Amino acid sequence: MKLLALDTSALVASAALLEDGICRGEVSLNHKLTHSQTIMPMIDQLLQWTGTAAEELDYIACAEGPGSFTGLRIGAATAKGLAHGLSIPIIPVPTLDALAYNIAQNNRLICPIMDARRQQVYTAAYSWEKGVLRQLVPQAARSLEEMISICKASGRETIFVGDGVPVYQERLKQEDRFYLAPANCCFQRAASVGALAEELQKRGQFVDGAEFTPIYLRKPQAERELEEKQKQAQRLGR
Repeated sequence: MKLLALDTSALVASAALLEDGICRGEVSLNHKLTHSQTIMPMIDQLLQWTGTAAEELDYIACAEGPGSFTGLRIGAATAKGLAHGLSIPIIPVPTLDALAYNIAQNNRLICPIMDARRQQVYTAAYSWEKGVLRQLVPQAARSLEEMISICKASGRETIFVGDGVPVYQERLKQEDRFYLAPANCCFQRAASVGALAEELQKRGQFVDGAEFTPIYLRKPQAERELEEKQKQAQRLGR
């Protein structure tokens, strides 16, 4: 089985090719250019470097969110276009699950945090149990302090991973039992999306490309701002 994995849910653009449990190649970029500029050239280069024709692909795996609204839409559009053109399914992979998958099996609680702005993070909590990654706290947009309280209440050492780590590292370092993921596994990686997608494929968790939609967890900023303006106008009109 050959699987192309994509993650454009945050600042990093990443593509990986996996074949029967082996990562044949991965390309990631976290530097200035937009995902619309980088993701297709990255895919083309990756397929060329691995000597893979697009027609050989069996699945497209794509990070489905939460994350950047623009990034998720670019990733979804790319995945849907490839899936439609190649007549293959898409395997949706929750972004936070894939981030937690970056961390090798250990006894610590794993807490992905993605900067959601407005003093919030997209987050959840996971634990490895007999070789299987289990979600213990459901994904949601929460304040960092709320998630810190949840992790402390668990009584376990906790490792934080994701683009929220460099943003909130000073606060996290204040807690004795908290650890920060190193740079090599702190950000989104398409290889982790692909590795998790292989497990999801075995469970039959894939969809037709036309059915794939990102998960945002909350409304886009423009829509929230419009609603706030409408509420203010209503209050002033009373």
